[in-house]
Amino acid sequence: MTLLLEEEVDIPFSFDYRKVAEDVIDKALEVEEFPYEVEVSLVLTDDAAIHELNQQFREMDRSTDVLSFPMMDYPAPGDFSLLDLSATSENDELILGDIVISVDHVLAQAKEYGHSRKREYAFLIAHSMLHLMGYDHMTPDEATLMEEKQSYILDLLHITREEEKNV
Repeated sequence: MTLLLEEEVDIPFSFDYRKVAEDVIDKALEVEEFPYEVEVSLVLTDDAAIHELNQQFREMDRSTDVLSFPMMDYPAPGDFSLLDLSATSENDELILGDIVISVDHVLAQAKEYGHSRKREYAFLIAHSMLHLMGYDHMTPDEATLMEEKQSYILDLLHITREEEKNV
């Protein structure tokens, strides 16, 4: 797996955010038994930039915590049998898609939910990775399934709500 990390803002995290991203992405791929090597792009930005993207691509005039831009179409969530394998990187990895995270939201939501910045950041990556593999949360059943999978991925990595809050 190749992670293309772009930092559009200063990152105020005290943890190794590249390693956390790589670990969460790898674990999500492993849990879903994704059969190919992949490239994932992760952009860390601020509320103003993600607001603009949210307006442009979702016609929602507000900032958000994370946006996911899958490169693949799936017959069903987690069904990788009919993937178009022509979208490959220069490393011959399948380009899975792009994740854009608002660092402002990571900070605010970690405080609001009473857990660490690391946990919030990892949660948003797990959430977005599921979107990149065809999952959504438009119905209650879909939302429940995504929540269970997100929690499972983070539990396997021992990234919990009980971690030190300022990490």
